[in-house]
Amino acid sequence: MIGGRSDLPLSDDSTGAYLPWLVAPMVFLSAVALAGVFILNTLIGSWDRDVAGTLTVEIAAAPGEAAESAERTRGRVEQAIGILENTPGIARARALSQEQLVTLLAPWLGSSDLLKELPLPALLDVTLEGNGGVNLVELAAKLAKSVPGASLDDHRVWLNRLIYLSRAIEWLAIAVVVLIGAVTSATVYFATGTAMAVHREVIEVLHLIGAADGYIAGQFASRAVFLGFKGGLIGLCLTLPVIFGIAVGTDRLEGGFLSDLSLPLGGWIAVLTLPLIAALLAGLTARAAVYRTLAKML
Repeated sequence: MIGGRSDLPLSDDSTGAYLPWLVAPMVFLSAVALAGVFILNTLIGSWDRDVAGTLTVEIAAAPGEAAESAERTRGRVEQAIGILENTPGIARARALSQEQLVTLLAPWLGSSDLLKELPLPALLDVTLEGNGGVNLVELAAKLAKSVPGASLDDHRVWLNRLIYLSRAIEWLAIAVVVLIGAVTSATVYFATGTAMAVHREVIEVLHLIGAADGYIAGQFASRAVFLGFKGGLIGLCLTLPVIFGIAVGTDRLEGGFLSDLSLPLGGWIAVLTLPLIAALLAGLTARAAVYRTLAKML
């Protein structure tokens, strides 16, 4: 289509000069939205793998002085670990060390030296077996009854809510991409109509000497494909620094909750093919616009 013989002076037509600069931001926004969908989907999978198979048991610090409280709390920890290890469906249960607790609490409570002198609760990291099958309601009731101050935190409760919110954001991003595609098509449609109005006399002459509608439509479609691809490349060039910037910024985050926001391979393929998709969409829209306009014009 591109580079073939043309009987219409479309290359000198200024009516389509603005089209790439309208397609470019559309492709940019679509690329950012698509990248967000892929990154979020990868992040959800990571959360599901790392968190869904674990539980946390918290045991409140026993009353008393620091040394006495720590000793009594250790006894409660051993009692809770015994219950957990004898529960079918639980693969492992271990208590976090004093140093690990201090590291977790220091960002919120201040100096780690001061924390070492205070009575601290105990945290147990519990790993479930692959098939699960643990009655968490019964286990929580048993722990609360047998171990004073013990409470069970099921990560799947908040994880499911977070995944639900993330899926809603994904669908919203997809809807944005579809809307951007519709706006791009409308832009190409009206630009093609304007170009046909400018070259109406030439089109009528071509039609009178036997040019088929498909040939005339191909002339405009070729031009639209070129301009759409050009705008797509501009939009892609604007997108790449944003994607790389997100990946670099993630490396500076602490805590590991957002440990990897890099775009997966499937996301790169989707983003890099957007200029081609924009060109194809522009060509098909221009062809449809020509057929519709010719039906009214001739």
